Amino acid sequence: PRQQNQSKIKMGRKPIVGGNWKCNLDKAGVKALVSVLNGIDVAGCEVVVAPVAIHIPEAVSTLKKDIAVAAQNCNFKGNGAYTGEISAEQLVDQEVGWVILGHSERRQYFKEDNEILKTKLEYALSKGLKVIFCIGESLAEREANKTREVCISQLEPVKGLLNAASVVIAYEPIWAIGTGKVATPEQAQETHKEIRDYLATVDADLAANIRIQYGGSANASNAGILSACPDIDGFLVGGASLKAEFGDIIKAIAAAKK
Repeated sequence: PRQQNQSKIKMGRKPIVGGNWKCNLDKAGVKALVSVLNGIDVAGCEVVVAPVAIHIPEAVSTLKKDIAVAAQNCNFKGNGAYTGEISAEQLVDQEVGWVILGHSERRQYFKEDNEILKTKLEYALSKGLKVIFCIGESLAEREANKTREVCISQLEPVKGLLNAASVVIAYEPIWAIGTGKVATPEQAQETHKEIRDYLATVDADLAANIRIQYGGSANASNAGILSACPDIDGFLVGGASLKAEFGDIIKAIAAAKK
């Protein structure tokens, strides 16, 4: 009976693949990529793509409706004297349903810390956005066996804000982002399970139902084997989301989680 129950719980976690376009593409590139994406079969998988902010209106108006659009970041407060920022209200007004928060590049280059990310998460959720919340360790932290400790330290401040309906966690081993290095399926599954086990100490239902994406150099060649891991519920894809192979990644996880 216990195994049956676990399988029912797993069935409730619809796979989700995010495409983070980062600071890439021009107008023509967006048009070409949208054309490719509109030809992809997304059945059995939730798909969200995150263009550069100035390309969001184009993506919203031209992507087929079963692919959602995310922003790559947003402000920590509403409209006002925040030069260079975009508010959650403005994203909602542009029919954007999602935002990525806490990406390692935001943490590293723009010095976003756990405190500001908690403020951003609370604010984004309060305005009705869904959030892909990123966590993960550096190579030095991985080699010092601090992976679990780092991931928990990034989740601990926001644990009271997490809910399975509106937050997805993206585990990104920083050492595997854009480097071509990928965590082995065993490493990825181990960390995803550690994250889920920690969340179970917060709330058992949350742990059973929240989706955890893998985000370190996922591509068409490794998506199948990573998708077979029971605690990997999807991918946050970087470079490969700009290519046709994004469709292969979606297909792989949709098939694995049927």
